[in-house]
Amino acid sequence: MNESVTPSPEDAALGPPHTWMRDGVSPSCVVLPSQGDGWLLDYLAERLPLVARQEWQARMQAGDVVDAQGQPLRADQRFVPGQRVYYWRAWAQETPIPFEAAILYEDERILLVDKPHFLPVLPTGKYVQNSLLVRLKRATGNAGLSPLHRIDRDTAGLVLLSKDAATRGAYQALFRDRAMHKSYEAVAPVRADLAFPREHHSRMEESQRFFLMHEVPGTPNSHTRMAIIESNGAWARYALEPISGKRHQLRVHMAALGIPIRNDAFYPEVNDPPEGDFSSPLQLLAKELAFTDPVSGQVHRFRSRLQLLEIPK
Repeated sequence: MNESVTPSPEDAALGPPHTWMRDGVSPSCVVLPSQGDGWLLDYLAERLPLVARQEWQARMQAGDVVDAQGQPLRADQRFVPGQRVYYWRAWAQETPIPFEAAILYEDERILLVDKPHFLPVLPTGKYVQNSLLVRLKRATGNAGLSPLHRIDRDTAGLVLLSKDAATRGAYQALFRDRAMHKSYEAVAPVRADLAFPREHHSRMEESQRFFLMHEVPGTPNSHTRMAIIESNGAWARYALEPISGKRHQLRVHMAALGIPIRNDAFYPEVNDPPEGDFSSPLQLLAKELAFTDPVSGQVHRFRSRLQLLEIPK
């Protein structure tokens, strides 16, 4: 379990609960129902069963479960209808990810970083401290950081984050309204019978394997523009522009054309490398973001400083 320091009431008064960071991690919150009775420990164990009852009890003893004033909640406390309960997740020893993100731009509202391959954007599953968001929160001390979009753990390149909750919606609208220009680079095989540039439209849905997507018949809901930057006849460096934003869209579209992105461990076949194997990074890079700042009116055009591997000979 992580070491923790319970915030005092004075600490809590300095800001809302989401600012109570511990090692870069903000607390999660559960709101108790308006009706109920019994012991708080019993409710948490039933409501969030992925954490065993004994683990909830240990977290309470360690001060990792608190109320809205930052006061520790004990295992022998009664259920209080409507109460907000905050808790910090515990994590086991993580596999270190030996690559660091680089900050490329920062102002009072946004932060732009170059994310390396293998680093997830958000804390999830087996990666908490080894996630981009937690690392940045820990490095900057800004508990209010929030990614405005995501790229896959396997993908490298530009990630834009919001620093200011008051203006966050204006930047989120750029992605929602397709006013954010995004372009990627990828290394993949060449098919002589495919003409480029081209536009790829298809209908994408989740497959039976929960983390994968696939193309199905029906009205298209995904759209990618594709062009070749350079080619040696067998392999090429592609420019990919996602017009829509489906999960794994570029990887699915390239695989569907018979030119899967080099070192793709999921498409067209799942061949996930063992934990800690960083030898074959996916050759997909979020290369450029361009937009007009909705607050300042400044025109931004950012390019990643990272590079993909050379085209295989």
